[in-house]
Amino acid sequence: MTHSIRAYRATDFDDFVAVSRAADQLYADAGMVLPPDEPTVLTRQAERIFVAGDPLVGFVAVEWVDGNIHVAQLSVHPGHGRQGLGARLLQRAVDYAAERGVPALTLTTFRDVPWNGPWYRKRGFTDFPESQWGEQLRAIWAEEQAAGIAIAPRVAMHRPVDTCDG
Repeated sequence: MTHSIRAYRATDFDDFVAVSRAADQLYADAGMVLPPDEPTVLTRQAERIFVAGDPLVGFVAVEWVDGNIHVAQLSVHPGHGRQGLGARLLQRAVDYAAERGVPALTLTTFRDVPWNGPWYRKRGFTDFPESQWGEQLRAIWAEEQAAGIAIAPRVAMHRPVDTCDG
């Protein structure tokens, strides 16, 4: 089934929460206990949220960080996983950045969890050395540490927009 990518609407909130929680269950199934999501905060703080489907089955939330577009969260409901939705959502974030003349995308993720660091590496992201982080990315990293999200090795990643293809 092909799900269209569209902008988030306030009426999507319940499905947004359900997708976020279902995606988090993948971590629990892998023995990783994450602190609870804060979907209300994410929907308020994100610059833009794009969703797949109606009702939604996946989303990508992005924000401006140090002059780049930062992927704050990309989640796909496990029942719709491995169908290319994550790549399509990531591509929409890339297009959004390109439309605004932004030089790069950044994100923070678990370094070794298969659907995190390795997944992004397959899409051209590379580890982003801490010496190159801006003030806002440093703040995000510190917030994640304080929230207890660093239950497994984490990494900041970066990819120039002009080389992104999802």
